[in-house]
Amino acid sequence: MEHDRSRGGGEHHHGSHRHLVDVFEEGEQPPHGRGAIDAIVVPTIRHPRWLTYATRLALALGCHLVSLHSRNWSRAREAAQAMPAGLRYISADVDHVDRLRLPDFETTAVLRDTPFARTTDLSAKRNTGLLLARLLGWRRIVFLDDDIEVGRLADVERAAALLDTYDAVGMHIGGYPDNSVVCHAHRLTGGHQESFVGGGALAVAVDPGRTPSFFPNVYNEDWFYLLGERRLRRLAVAGQVKQRPYDPFDRPVRAREQEFGDVLAEGVYWLLDGDAAAGWRAAADAAYWRDFLAKRRRFVEDVLSRVRRLPQGPRHNRHAMENSLLAALGRLRRIEPELCVRYLKAWSVDRRRWAAHLDELPHLEFATADAVKWLVKDGERGLHWYGSMVD
Repeated sequence: MEHDRSRGGGEHHHGSHRHLVDVFEEGEQPPHGRGAIDAIVVPTIRHPRWLTYATRLALALGCHLVSLHSRNWSRAREAAQAMPAGLRYISADVDHVDRLRLPDFETTAVLRDTPFARTTDLSAKRNTGLLLARLLGWRRIVFLDDDIEVGRLADVERAAALLDTYDAVGMHIGGYPDNSVVCHAHRLTGGHQESFVGGGALAVAVDPGRTPSFFPNVYNEDWFYLLGERRLRRLAVAGQVKQRPYDPFDRPVRAREQEFGDVLAEGVYWLLDGDAAAGWRAAADAAYWRDFLAKRRRFVEDVLSRVRRLPQGPRHNRHAMENSLLAALGRLRRIEPELCVRYLKAWSVDRRRWAAHLDELPHLEFATADAVKWLVKDGERGLHWYGSMVD
């Protein structure tokens, strides 16, 4: 095991945060042998055929598969019909997140009725996976995005074993890099840019003895899940998975919607890069964000200038990249330092609220049907779901 010290540093941007985590190289055995995964949780908006890799992995591990569906082309019924014999699974339609038994998060309220409010349901689905784990008494789960391919079973088993020591273990995402739109452009124009640990392939310990965390409804929600009150939670990287390619520049709105969360996360982790032991509490100061927002603007403008020098051709869609960066800059100009401070204060409130919420849940263990009922608020219509673990 090594502590990665490379930062990919720059005057206005850090291209790597991997020095903050313990990296276990291929073939290096964790200190506690093999670990058991209780469930793989897949939040999805795609057709159930995208669950193929997660299904194979769950069968090989002998664990449960939880698929949480929304939107017209991703339905639990179709997923259930495609599940192979012998697989223990829960497939549920999660179309109306306001019906879910989730706390009224202060972080959501801070952004409500602002241009920064996020309309995706990814965070709600991941938090629902955490609720289900607590209700059923699971101790280790793996979050896996539907566009992730896991090559080796042993990598997941190593990650699970490390959860005896770490709060979360990410698997390095190879194939197409897992970056924001702005960071994709930075890398494609010659900048040093790595991927950090993300929720796309993340093993987490969810037993009651751990300090719980949650996914706020903001871009880079997984980076905030990994964050503690003052410093990073115990975090490691082991194994490798592959993300299927996509075009990050196909819609400028993607960069616009990412910018607030990208600013927040990069600003907090910038402080951790400087002194991980000292923590990130300087981010509670508006003066810090005034300085960091200026850094961010210079960084995005520098990437934009490099994009404009690219030759137009099949390798680089220069105009699409430029439009995405202009969209990010437009959104960046609307971010005020005081909003960043308010959001982080709300996040601290929400961490305590989430912990209290989990403490109020019953322990249902093998009562799967009852656990699924508990996922929605009292008086709300229950989820449409299918499963092989019915009482």
